[in-house]
Amino acid sequence: MLSAGAECVFMGLFLYISGVGANSICALEGSSVDLHCSAQLPKTSMKWFTVRWEDNKKVQDQIFADGKRVNISEESNFTITINDLRESDKNTYCCSDVNDKLNKCQGGEIQLLVADLQVKVFPATGEKTVSLMCSSSCPLTESPVVYIWYKNTEFLYQDSSPWYQELISSEESVTYSCAVRGYEHLRAPEVSLASLTSACFTVTYAKGRMCSNQQRPEDEPCSITYPREVHVQKTEVWGHFKLACNTSCPQTEAQTITWYKNRRLEPAPQRVPISSLDSYSCAVKHLLSDEVCIQDKYCSRVNYVNRRICALQGSSVNISSEYSDPYYQQSKSKSWYKNRRSDMAAGEELIKNTDRIKFHGLMNRHILTINKLMKSDSAEYIFRIGSDAGKWSALPGVTLVVTGLEVMFSPSEEVTEGQRVTLTCRTSCPLTDNMNYIWYLNNQPLNLTKTQSKYLVLDPVSSEHAGNYSCKVKMLQKSSLQKMLTVQRRRKWTQAAIIIVVLLLVVIPTSIFLWIRRKMTSIQSPRTETSVNLEEISPGQVYDDISAQPTEEDDIL
Repeated sequence: MLSAGAECVFMGLFLYISGVGANSICALEGSSVDLHCSAQLPKTSMKWFTVRWEDNKKVQDQIFADGKRVNISEESNFTITINDLRESDKNTYCCSDVNDKLNKCQGGEIQLLVADLQVKVFPATGEKTVSLMCSSSCPLTESPVVYIWYKNTEFLYQDSSPWYQELISSEESVTYSCAVRGYEHLRAPEVSLASLTSACFTVTYAKGRMCSNQQRPEDEPCSITYPREVHVQKTEVWGHFKLACNTSCPQTEAQTITWYKNRRLEPAPQRVPISSLDSYSCAVKHLLSDEVCIQDKYCSRVNYVNRRICALQGSSVNISSEYSDPYYQQSKSKSWYKNRRSDMAAGEELIKNTDRIKFHGLMNRHILTINKLMKSDSAEYIFRIGSDAGKWSALPGVTLVVTGLEVMFSPSEEVTEGQRVTLTCRTSCPLTDNMNYIWYLNNQPLNLTKTQSKYLVLDPVSSEHAGNYSCKVKMLQKSSLQKMLTVQRRRKWTQAAIIIVVLLLVVIPTSIFLWIRRKMTSIQSPRTETSVNLEEISPGQVYDDISAQPTEEDDIL
């Protein structure tokens, strides 16, 4: 059964199988990459080749520049540039002198890996929540890597952690995507979530290539239903065991099952002898089961209480493993190893007991405690026992992400009185929902009536809310850096301004009315004149008018 924290298999982030090392380069699909010629004194006869194995022999195929997607620059010591990287470009490359028949491509080979960026979804500790991770199929060589998150295609935030900052509940209409800074045009296909239950959750991908087992065009969306729990079931049948990878919801063709034997990749087991001393585990896509022994008394196994831990800088954390040894061989060697995400070529580092780092053993549990956590503690931690100590394992351990706190304002750091402003105490990975937060304004704690959460809503915001905000988690001393909120005042109308506006509202309509009336009068006046003239043409009317007028003599008299 998959424990609450045994929820993640970080194969995208920690791809040991690929052999990423000093002579390997991992670049994003669709990007460009430069491969530098390893020869100390390159000659004009230098050429680039791909290297492949055929009948246990190395075969070299020369690469020819086309001036578009593939370019070779003699001026830059025969550096080859490959643009618009594709999956087919994944290969081993070398630069060699074509005239050197004996020493071709000796010691200067470069392994090029092409990374596929995607949003992975993992069940979280809450029954109806999941966590998101921006994952690449190999650790990107370019450093430092900064991840950008998008919600409904809109920019949300960026951070050095590949984990999305919050736990997600079912929101079919909301899509999430991510990209690597500098390659924003190469976003991972969008995902949306639906049907989050205590047993299953459904992920819809915008691109069909995310559902490799489904026969559909790459540009069409597809959906996969994932289980929250995965476990190995043993069934004894006529002197052997039959193993099944069972899940908490019905299995579909879209669910890819992977098997591990003694923590190493293995084809699906058919018949396992009842006397086998081996351990087995399975995974559905990236969700891993616990290890199961065929003979509990005679094999060794290692499981983890939590496979993903998000912890605050300055706090303490316990990384717990559960193990078993053969009853006749109690292992004296119990070791924790650390793998740094940012430097995959450095390999594993054996962890030693210090003032800050302690080990505790209790029954069949071994606990690694790290106090006063620092950002540099972010890594993968692997526990090994007995003869397994120091050996490579295909299975991942526990990934620890150490995060600080940061205040963010929405919609902006500069707002106007009357707006609604939401402050978020942001982290680089999703903390549990039961955290209590304390908010500060100008270094003074805010006395809020409700239980304080990571969100502080100012609605409506006023000038009194302006100032420097910070936050911290209760029980921890370290708080976030202060961030200023600027609140601009609304323009207040003076009495004179109000009078002017009222007058304008009266005068303007009146003026328009009088203008329209004058216009109408000027249009009608020619018709009146014509009518009068026609009346004057009448002889009787002329006569009457003349007889009615006084004569000049009458006036004199």
